[in-house]
Amino acid sequence: MHLGAVSSVFMTRPLREAAQKMHALGLESIELGAGGYFPKTHCNPAELLTDSAALATFQETLAEFELAISAFAMHGEPLHPDPAIAAPYDQDFRDTCKLAEKIGVTRITLLGGLPEAVPGDKEPNWILYPFPPRNMDMHEWQWEARLIPYWKEHGRIAEDHGVRLCFEMHPGDMIFKPEALLRLRDAVGPVVGCNLDPSHLFWQGMDIHEVIRTIGGEIIYHTHAKDSLPDPHVVRVNGILDAKDFQDCENRSWIFRTVGYGHDEEFWRKFVSALRTVGYDDVLSIEHEDPLIDPEEGFELAVGVLQKVLIRKPAAKLWYE
Repeated sequence: MHLGAVSSVFMTRPLREAAQKMHALGLESIELGAGGYFPKTHCNPAELLTDSAALATFQETLAEFELAISAFAMHGEPLHPDPAIAAPYDQDFRDTCKLAEKIGVTRITLLGGLPEAVPGDKEPNWILYPFPPRNMDMHEWQWEARLIPYWKEHGRIAEDHGVRLCFEMHPGDMIFKPEALLRLRDAVGPVVGCNLDPSHLFWQGMDIHEVIRTIGGEIIYHTHAKDSLPDPHVVRVNGILDAKDFQDCENRSWIFRTVGYGHDEEFWRKFVSALRTVGYDDVLSIEHEDPLIDPEEGFELAVGVLQKVLIRKPAAKLWYE
């Protein structure tokens, strides 16, 4: 197992500076934003596909600082009913698959997306309650008419380019829990897997180790190292669902935290061990969105915690075996 990071923590810096800082902290891989919500500061697939000099500089920079690309990150809104939002994502996705094949990247981290509730709606609709009963019909329509057909088509595109799709279970998305991830995989096939990000699961009340056992190592294709923490006082009064600004730390029911500041080092030791138990022995990609800590400081703090808990070498037979 080794450390990497989502490049967005250094989004205000050019790729060379970001790579240099990651290398200095002992990281071995980088997860590069390539479209969707991510600005293309560090990786513009369309440009790199058409400019051989830019592609050469891009690859030389990563090689100089000994960073492999763990995945291209394409978190966005693929199912948005507005073509002005969905179409650019579709093009970015196709360009990213082509670039991945060209330079040997085999994973894209992404979201499943959220569609409208019925044809003609102008905005997405996250349905979480079965009353009135038509909500259940609309939710099933979202799955059968929008989510599954889209990812069957785009799953074939990914497979044609040798890429696996690593879906992050994320609130406000159709794929926000293991049950949904496994349903999509059953419908689309093994091109669909998991980018396991525990931060979104903590505050929903899930047991991360049970999630890891349920999903299994064959489906966990990539992993994020990211933390979150509920505020018990707010939760006791207002519950866990919260639409307040992420910067309103004093009043929100939960916030994202730097690794080690939501759950202690013991948790992360167990997290790494649980992943190894199911056969995952790959990257832990740090993502920072903690509103209480400067991104670069938070990134360094996370590295400090994770360097102490990683299990790096393959397990060996015991002396009596």
